[in-house]
Amino acid sequence: MVKEFLYKGNTIEQLQAKTEEELMNLFPSRERRHMKRGWTEEEKKLLKKLRSSGEDAVVRTHCRSMIVLPEMAGRKIAVYNGKEFTYLTIVPEMVGHRLGEFALTRKNVKHSAAGIGATRSTKFISVK
Repeated sequence: MVKEFLYKGNTIEQLQAKTEEELMNLFPSRERRHMKRGWTEEEKKLLKKLRSSGEDAVVRTHCRSMIVLPEMAGRKIAVYNGKEFTYLTIVPEMVGHRLGEFALTRKNVKHSAAGIGATRSTKFISVK
């Protein structure tokens, strides 16, 4: 049994049918304020690219602050994390979040053993 996705009591189809004003009232205050002030030029460009490209096309962006809208569900977006593009498939559960939340900028540090010359015990070992 697959549980149907609901965002504040609305299915993804109902969310896609809503206008930006109606969506704005469903989103949390930070996203509501962002939408109320209007989209930036970068965000407008991303939305235009998403609307004009095909369903299976991957759209690349540096716009990490873009809010995931219901119309993006099912699309593939590559978000820049400062070093490389992280490929995402937008699922309905991402609606209302920012793209940057899914493209992490920091890597977990995995320490290993100390190198030669790093400790007193390896002082006299030849580097060869």
